[in-house]
Amino acid sequence: MSAELISILVLVVVFVIATTRSINMGALAFAAAYGVGELVADFDADKIFAGFPGDLFVVLVGVTYLFAIARANGTTDWLVHASIRLVRGRVVLIPWVMFVLTGALTAIGAVSPAAVAIVAPIALSFAARYQISPLLMGAMVVHGAQGGGFSPISIYGTIVNGIVEREKLPGNEIALFLASLVVNLVIAGVVFVLFGGLKLRNDESVTETVSVPASSSVSSSAPSSASSAVSSAGSASSSAGAGAEAKSAPEGPEADREEKPSAEPEDDTTRLNPARTATLAALVALVVAVLAFDLDAGLTSITLAVLLSTCWPADSRNAVTQIAWPTVLLICGVLTYVGVLDEMGTIDWAGEGVSDIGVPLLSAVLLCYIGALVSAFASSVGIMGALIPLAVPFLAQGEIGAVGMVAALAVSATVVDVSPFSTNGALVLAAAPGVDRERFFRQLMMYGGIVVAVVPAVVWLALVVPGWG
Repeated sequence: MSAELISILVLVVVFVIATTRSINMGALAFAAAYGVGELVADFDADKIFAGFPGDLFVVLVGVTYLFAIARANGTTDWLVHASIRLVRGRVVLIPWVMFVLTGALTAIGAVSPAAVAIVAPIALSFAARYQISPLLMGAMVVHGAQGGGFSPISIYGTIVNGIVEREKLPGNEIALFLASLVVNLVIAGVVFVLFGGLKLRNDESVTETVSVPASSSVSSSAPSSASSAVSSAGSASSSAGAGAEAKSAPEGPEADREEKPSAEPEDDTTRLNPARTATLAALVALVVAVLAFDLDAGLTSITLAVLLSTCWPADSRNAVTQIAWPTVLLICGVLTYVGVLDEMGTIDWAGEGVSDIGVPLLSAVLLCYIGALVSAFASSVGIMGALIPLAVPFLAQGEIGAVGMVAALAVSATVVDVSPFSTNGALVLAAAPGVDRERFFRQLMMYGGIVVAVVPAVVWLALVVPGWG
């Protein structure tokens, strides 16, 4: 048995054990990386650790730290109310606002994980308060980011178009952008319908009363979900959304349930105070630093969080404990093992085996599936950079249109970023307040699995089989 095949079988075993024994998959993956690296590939510790995603570790820790502070001082509550005012109280529009916002950020040049890191905590805080499915809201954010991700001036678009030019393949920047936008828009529409979005239309518009703190309230009826999986996530977040329930009296036990910042319990969630103003300024600074100056989102988030903690230590005293450490362990462990697979040549081995089949259309669909499956655990950019050159030999035969094939590979390799093992999916998992994280992880994994199983075949039929380009 080849080393590459052994490494794939070990990955399958890790999934099975983690699923059946409720052991953190990241811890299992670290052990697997050590075992396979040392015993099968003869790697030393340095080579095994080469796959550790240090940048993602910092992003997960930094972003969840910053938004833990924002939750503690009431800034996320204020942002939720501001979002309600933006859409004039129509909760049904909020998921689409988040879709458009992340799409706009990536379209103008933000790295997809950076856009998700900025928007997801706000979107999921809103979902928790109004008992919207976190799976619905998280998927809308991620698909929005990928929808705008291939504009001609975006990071992904620039990289893919550069690869196409380097390989001397026919290219079409607008077709690439529209393919990604349409696919993600369609998926977002399906998710919206299936996971309870239409039921939000039946809710009364949320109204806000800005008066004395004890009487300010938000009225909304919590939507039920469209499936049992989403219902379970909604029930897990019901405590975080308790403040959104309709109240008939401003005083008594109901008034006591209002969420208020720990540092200033007398303050109202619709009012800015110095801590919230500074936190909002920090969030704006994060956006500017990432988009305008191309600074690292994780390091910038940690720096801003430390500054806020220094100025308002009471608000941020427990913020470090609210960093999503189990999620950090899970994601970093799995990606370290994927790094070992990459160092062993397992990914290249699988791709080359597919390209040697000799039937262009069959090779094309298999490459799309490999791109989707690997990208669900690894870098989308990295897999696109590997697969597009692998497609060159049968593209040169002229039986498959290069424009359609490149677009299909690009979409397949990025639409699966809803997986909890990808950067975007991990950010969504880490940013969701008031949920059972293990249950939410399983939901994201199941949803990501469905996307991996369905979307590559659909884009192959739509873009490759007709022979576009």
